[in-house]
Amino acid sequence: MPDFIVHVDESDFEYEVLQYSSRTPVVVDFWATWCVPCRVLGPKLESLAREAEGNFRLAKVNVDENVRLARQYKVRNIPAVKAFVDGQVVGEFSGVLSDEGLRDFIRRLAPAPEDLVYNKGRNLLQMKAYDEAEDAFREFLSMRPHHPGALLGLVRVLLLQGEGSEAKVLLKNFPASPEYNIAQLLKPVAKAFAEAESEDIENEDPLEAAFRNGIRLARRGNILAAMDGFLDILRKDRHYRGGEVKDIFVGLLALIGEEHPEARQYRKDLSTALF
Repeated sequence: MPDFIVHVDESDFEYEVLQYSSRTPVVVDFWATWCVPCRVLGPKLESLAREAEGNFRLAKVNVDENVRLARQYKVRNIPAVKAFVDGQVVGEFSGVLSDEGLRDFIRRLAPAPEDLVYNKGRNLLQMKAYDEAEDAFREFLSMRPHHPGALLGLVRVLLLQGEGSEAKVLLKNFPASPEYNIAQLLKPVAKAFAEAESEDIENEDPLEAAFRNGIRLARRGNILAAMDGFLDILRKDRHYRGGEVKDIFVGLLALIGEEHPEARQYRKDLSTALF
């Protein structure tokens, strides 16, 4: 086994785990040969350790052969995983986490280099540097193509730049994740933007003209002005376009985010217009 995957016992735990953790995080897997869940978790941890190539060390402790260690670290159920930094436990869990949950645990302990690119994209998005944020998310997705947070980040920067076609494709098969619900809210916006990219139809109907103007404003980045226009439409006909206006309005709220200072007021305005 490589140096970043080791079997330790009571005789070398002090050196191989506690002292070693002063320079590299150490994840300790407390396991036993009779433990069925251990046979599931163990290979997953080993795979992540090999993938990390020394970004953290995996130390495996057989609890049957190291009873005092198990007692010292209060291991009551296995598999039990404890993460050490500078000789101290900084994180732990028992049982078998989902693959993504396990990756998150390791990532918080020992961030991978590509995670800096993801965080760069998120920060640039908050700074409204959309071109640069798009580049960062694309770079990250070239390494982790199915990452829900990065996919949603890319969708948001595309929509904030008025680009609907690619956003629509990305949202079509969005992976199950905590970001899934927000992704679904953005679908009507992506659809409307994509259709507007290929349409330039003059319409004399006042509500339809107002609707198309709202889409134009939103694509140009004037999202609050677009939402004001959609509210006017809903006040006149709350079912206009079969509820599409309401769905786009809700999607634009999701696009600007709950942290936007105007989001709460616009949500109240929508409720007033509908009810």
